[in-house]
Amino acid sequence: MSVVVRFVRTLRLRLFGPGQEHVGADSLGNKYYRVPEHRTWAGQTIPERRGLDAVNLEPFQYEVGTIPAEWEAWLRKKRKDPPTIEEILKNEKYRGEMQLKIKDVSEKDKLLQAKEYKEGLVAEPVSTQIKGHASAHYYGKNQPSQDPTSIANTFQPGSWMPPDGSSHNK
Repeated sequence: MSVVVRFVRTLRLRLFGPGQEHVGADSLGNKYYRVPEHRTWAGQTIPERRGLDAVNLEPFQYEVGTIPAEWEAWLRKKRKDPPTIEEILKNEKYRGEMQLKIKDVSEKDKLLQAKEYKEGLVAEPVSTQIKGHASAHYYGKNQPSQDPTSIANTFQPGSWMPPDGSSHNK
């Protein structure tokens, strides 16, 4: 390699940094890249960076499962090497088996709960209906009572008397 080619390559690396290396892709169409550690023209060391070209380019369109767990761990530097296809397929198979087991266990649990409710071993859940605040004078009644109401400028002290039979001092 000639001295000029090496000089131009070194100059490009110092000024612009190394290019992205394509590391792999997943089944959803996301492509993963890494930029290796390098030094800038000023001598500063830039650590390795990892990134992806996502199918959904907008960050607000991200949903759980858009990036497979193995690739997400690699992006966050929780693992050193990118995942292999064999590893991803093995983990997908395992997750599928777990989904079936979870479904089976939840169905068995529902049957057991129904049996316990039927036999009276467990009290069935109660639904509570709240009809107002406990400090309201009509709490627990279907409708508010016909107690008199007034505004501040028409109220006369001592003018109201409780209706017969509604006295609280019995």
